Amino acid sequence: MIAGHATAEATARYAASHAERTAPGHFREFPGGARASSLGLGTYLGREDAATDALYEKAIARALERGLNVLDAAINYRHQRSERAIGRALAASIARGTVAREDVVVTTKGGYLAFDGEAPPDPRAYFAATYVQPGIIRPGDVVGWHCITPRFLADQLERSRANLGLETLDVYYVHNPETQLDEVERPEFLSRLRAAFGALEEAVRARKIRWYGTATWNGYRVPPQERGHLSLAEVLEAARAAGGDDHHFRVVQLPYNLAMLEAFTLANQRADAGLVPMLRAAEHAGVYTMASASMMQSQLARGLPPELGAVLPGLATDAQRALQFVRSTPGVGTALVGMKAVAHVEENAGVAATPPVPWEQFQRLFTAA
Repeated sequence: MIAGHATAEATARYAASHAERTAPGHFREFPGGARASSLGLGTYLGREDAATDALYEKAIARALERGLNVLDAAINYRHQRSERAIGRALAASIARGTVAREDVVVTTKGGYLAFDGEAPPDPRAYFAATYVQPGIIRPGDVVGWHCITPRFLADQLERSRANLGLETLDVYYVHNPETQLDEVERPEFLSRLRAAFGALEEAVRARKIRWYGTATWNGYRVPPQERGHLSLAEVLEAARAAGGDDHHFRVVQLPYNLAMLEAFTLANQRADAGLVPMLRAAEHAGVYTMASASMMQSQLARGLPPELGAVLPGLATDAQRALQFVRSTPGVGTALVGMKAVAHVEENAGVAATPPVPWEQFQRLFTAA
């Protein structure tokens, strides 16, 4: 496996090497002093086949050449094939001298029971043979197809490291932890979360991961009274219980785009002054935010109101404007977008050549509404 992780020195050099093709504000300060690009490549969508693997590998190689140094996956994305595609593409780019391992922020997630390569004819038999019989999970550990016990996460982390071919992952997320709230009460959920974070603190000490966090869909963007709501304050309390004041919980991921604005507009997170939106709460806590679904799985790539062009100028396509909106929002560090085609990488990387929209201009989108 390839040693190393993203470092401040290496990512600063990477950013400097792309200074001629990227505008100020494209690279942002990441935990540990590293520099992370404002656009990152996601690998959620696509068939579980070799043709899609090849598309991703070409897109990843081009993204690294164009100044996009954030790669995101999950073990269950395309039945582990997305992690493996990233691993092959990154290894090839390192071999070619395009990047060093320390130039790139690699993130993945664990929490869902994942198939291996393709769906088996009998999923329950597969999970029983893979996880139950070896003692990785026990009755009561699983909610639906979701598990966050220390034993399970340790197993999943090892599989992800092998898939990616990396000794150390930059960020390991607990994937959609709010799923546990479908069946367990909040005190039990928080106990499970503390145990999960304890396992990840051990993984940090073993240099298997650098940082950890939570990647969510609904949890951080629903009202506090909803059962599936995640309180960032409670999550950070769980991290402190697991790792003390020097815990390694430093990153969150949640959906944010022109059609899903809750992270910026919904005051649902506890703060000294009352309730504030998630992006503000995370920024105040020193937690880096990666926005998923930045184009809502291509639904925002076309047909946007023409008025957006006046507030988000200098861009040629609606896809670029959708990404510019996300990366210009205060509190957003990296806007993740799925990219399987080199043409899409070229189009999206074009946004990096434009500075983020300043707040005085950006806020017109909301004051005019």
